[in-house]
Amino acid sequence: MPSRRYEKHHKLKGFGHEGQEKLAQGKVLIIGAGGLGTPAAQYLNSIGVGTIGLVDGDLIEESNLPRQTLYTPNDIGQPKSQTLIHHLQKQNPETNWINHRKFLTVDNALEIISKYDLIIDASDNFGTRYLVNDACVILDKPFIYGALHNFEGQVSVLNYKNGPTYRCLFPESNNTQTIPNCDENGVLGVLPGLIGTYQAIEAVKVITGIGETLSGKLLIIDILSQSHHKIGVPNFPQNHQITQLKESYRQPVCNSPGIKNLDPHTYQDWILEGKPIEIIDVRSMQEASQDPFEKGKNIPLDQLEKRHQEINTVLPVVLVCQAGKRSQLAGQILEELSPQFDLYNLKGGINHLRETIL
Repeated sequence: MPSRRYEKHHKLKGFGHEGQEKLAQGKVLIIGAGGLGTPAAQYLNSIGVGTIGLVDGDLIEESNLPRQTLYTPNDIGQPKSQTLIHHLQKQNPETNWINHRKFLTVDNALEIISKYDLIIDASDNFGTRYLVNDACVILDKPFIYGALHNFEGQVSVLNYKNGPTYRCLFPESNNTQTIPNCDENGVLGVLPGLIGTYQAIEAVKVITGIGETLSGKLLIIDILSQSHHKIGVPNFPQNHQITQLKESYRQPVCNSPGIKNLDPHTYQDWILEGKPIEIIDVRSMQEASQDPFEKGKNIPLDQLEKRHQEINTVLPVVLVCQAGKRSQLAGQILEELSPQFDLYNLKGGINHLRETIL
């Protein structure tokens, strides 16, 4: 007996069996299994997209639960990509899932992205977004952009049929102060569900050819006023002429062997032993003054390049921030500035240290 799972789709005028078959043949890569990636994955899985790849090397934390609603307290500490796929296989066992349990980097981006027809960028930082953009331009792959800021979300379809790219929307800045900081800015838990669902909707339109996509337009949603605005995105020809990836995108994920992760227990042992170390707090001055980390010297991330000579290169340098991501990026910046630094990143940041030790 034929499955009745998609019978409501089959009855849709302009979609029908043909649209459903296009979904079944579709190959979608979702970069990020967090607030945007989880709802996008859930809906694309449920409606019958044939192959879905998931890229994420992160672990589930308690602070993820309000906005990454497929995870449970029992999942804390588990890999995001593996856990999300496990939950969604129960929702639709017919989907072909491909787990890329790693972060997207310069070394693997082209290889991974080349295997898919459409990319959903559900990442949470500028470095990865520029990397996704450049890889998609090189490979001629469309991608669905989504982003969050406080009570506002944004969605667009980029690099689609020679349409605008991410660099047309946001020209690259070398200012590290522009790097998103969810600990400082925050996000209301329901907003990612809305924006991730919009990304899934745009993916369906691109795959099946129905409706009008957001190519050339940026949708801005403000949930406080329940306002939706669309603005035009310029299309600059030079942004389509990328032929190779940059050496570095300064992503807040550091896999460099020159930067070592320091777990809270080892850090605590070092403090109790009186081990000579240089602790650098890369949070903003406002964060550091409101919530002091008494053992650290505060050099905000956006001042690090100018003030790096204040750091003692003789001692091991322990970099800290609220959640451990800006400190990862700080390590990358310092590694590029000088090979003399013996660099450690406090894993999980001050939050994890306090949850584990203090």
